[in-house]
Amino acid sequence: MDTSDEDIQFDNDGVCNHCKELKNTIDSIQCKNPQEHLNDLMKTIKSQSGKYNCLIGTSGGKDSTFLIVKCIEWGLKPLLVHIDNGWNTELAVSNIKKVATAYNLDLETFVLDWSEFKQIQLAFLKSSTVDLEMPTDLAISAGLYKLASKHNIKYIVSAGNYASEGILPLTWGYHVLKDAYYYKTIFKSYSNAIIKNTPIIDVIKEAYYKYYKGIKFVYPLNHMNYNPLNVTSKALGDIGIECSSAKHHESGITAFWQSFVMPTKYNYDYRRATFSSLIVAGYLKREEALKELSLPPYNLEWVEQYKLYVAKKLEISSDELEHFLKMSPKNYKDFPNQKKWITLIHKVYFKYLK
Repeated sequence: MDTSDEDIQFDNDGVCNHCKELKNTIDSIQCKNPQEHLNDLMKTIKSQSGKYNCLIGTSGGKDSTFLIVKCIEWGLKPLLVHIDNGWNTELAVSNIKKVATAYNLDLETFVLDWSEFKQIQLAFLKSSTVDLEMPTDLAISAGLYKLASKHNIKYIVSAGNYASEGILPLTWGYHVLKDAYYYKTIFKSYSNAIIKNTPIIDVIKEAYYKYYKGIKFVYPLNHMNYNPLNVTSKALGDIGIECSSAKHHESGITAFWQSFVMPTKYNYDYRRATFSSLIVAGYLKREEALKELSLPPYNLEWVEQYKLYVAKKLEISSDELEHFLKMSPKNYKDFPNQKKWITLIHKVYFKYLK
């Protein structure tokens, strides 16, 4: 990580706050016997009655696919759920189908209303905020909670892990705070459309699902020796899964945004966050990361072709898309938001309720 994160702080040894915070988190997990925690968690989930004892959100990427394979090994009965925002790659669709078929698992696909979701993404694009993916991230969380509630499932088993995503500056990924006020402010400021069908979640709705409905997100990969760089076809069950080497690139728009737009428009190279997480977790050497960072994060030929696809899919001209991409970069700090209030709620939650 470097000062492209405007909030970064370095100590006298040149170690940043992100690395120290992640190391403390990993150390706190390791000192509490992670294998025992994982065994207890699996035992608790398997004690749940019903056709399914857990729900797993799958993107077609290697993290979620690896998690599905492990859950089958652990004897769980998962319902697979995929939130389709209209930007799936062919590879992602193929991977989801292969893993569901290989293990004879039920799959529910929550397809977002494209005519509506398109207007939401256009509003974020026109606002020039870096948080273009926020509507997708909030829709995923909302969709998973909604389907878990529908099927009376108490555990959502997530492939989220500290090894590959433990570090992410807030200015690069404000979605983590689920600030619906910020989301709605941008949408209303840059669109005349009305949101009727696209799911969205905020801290209040999340509290409803957690405390009233008793639904929990759990992260097994954090309690095992999960090395994202070591996930091979054999580790994925030899079922023909092919995964992108880059984080989150099973989604076309994510690949375009993180590999091209973020570094060229915002000076945010997403690889820095991913590599830093892997380094702190002990799976990547700093020298290797710096060597990789010396290479361009995107393929220019692919980018130019995908720009045409993005413009066509959003029903705008290529010139309009170029105009939006060249506007002055912004992040959550440039818009009304509820960061202070949400941060306070999180502090209370972790101190008194967790």
